[in-house]
Amino acid sequence: MPLDTAFTARLHQSADCLFGLIDRFSQATILIVGDLTLDEFLTGAVERVSREAPVLILRHEETQQVPGGGANAVYNFAKLGATVKAVGLLGKDEQGRAIQRIFSEAGIDDQGIFLDPDRPTITKTRISGHARQSVTQQIVRIDRKSDNLPPLELQHQLANYIRQQMTMVDAIVCSDYGDGTLTAPVIDAVLNHSRVIVDAQKGLDRYQKATLHTPNLPEAELAVGYSITNSETLLQAGRDLLALTQAEHILITRGEQGMTLFDRSHEQHIPAFNRTKVFDVTGAGDTVVAALTLGLTAGATFWEACVLGNLAASIVVRQFGTTTTHPTEMKAALEVLLNEDVY
Repeated sequence: MPLDTAFTARLHQSADCLFGLIDRFSQATILIVGDLTLDEFLTGAVERVSREAPVLILRHEETQQVPGGGANAVYNFAKLGATVKAVGLLGKDEQGRAIQRIFSEAGIDDQGIFLDPDRPTITKTRISGHARQSVTQQIVRIDRKSDNLPPLELQHQLANYIRQQMTMVDAIVCSDYGDGTLTAPVIDAVLNHSRVIVDAQKGLDRYQKATLHTPNLPEAELAVGYSITNSETLLQAGRDLLALTQAEHILITRGEQGMTLFDRSHEQHIPAFNRTKVFDVTGAGDTVVAALTLGLTAGATFWEACVLGNLAASIVVRQFGTTTTHPTEMKAALEVLLNEDVY
């Protein structure tokens, strides 16, 4: 589908700048505070129905472990070339060691990760099965997590580490899935930085005067307390979110409808770049935040940064599962966008 004419013209005018911004992603040092999660995928072939109960028996074929939640946010930054400092909590368990191994292999600094022996590493295990000549389908998901807040001592250890790193990072990103890492002491420490990007599922008002919030449509509706169904309610929601958070900018991501950036004086709409080849939106919000933040640290305007975030997301939604992209892919996708005006 062709892009809006005015947007296309502005995109072409900004092309050289956008390519240059992508090239500078590797110059950034980013601290990400998040609910570190392991996404686990167990796959097997259906052998028969159990005699013990009317359930399928699967012959295990493969187990795949990838970063999820806040860990996916961390991983996105690393794959885009930034120097990354991860901050969060893990349990003293096999799943926590898996995340640490993944981070180590990606060159991610994990000195800000603290172990809590009384909490499991947040893990989402998806068990999927298939028969001969059939597609693999998810059967059940098992979640491991704690509903209790971490001990106050651990909260202060996280906060103290963040304060120690404050002058050594270009931005701080909060990847808040509501699983207990981002408590009041941690948020207070984060907000001392001059560039704070918040991706929170709920409780946006806890992050007063952050640089930018990036709620998706359901998260924005939850925060403002009403449905966003048209341009009027969208505009009102942007204004209400700015008032609620006292943020400099609000970016509402709206799936196939693109994204809308708000500040105190106006709003700017960025259309979706890929509407026809969307296979899986899992983790796309983390990708938006990563590319957007790296754009800002490289000197982008907020509009340019949002275009880069949108571009990166248009790549990962073409793939199944939690995935990432990298600068070479982004530049190739931008070339396609500029040459065809269709993506």
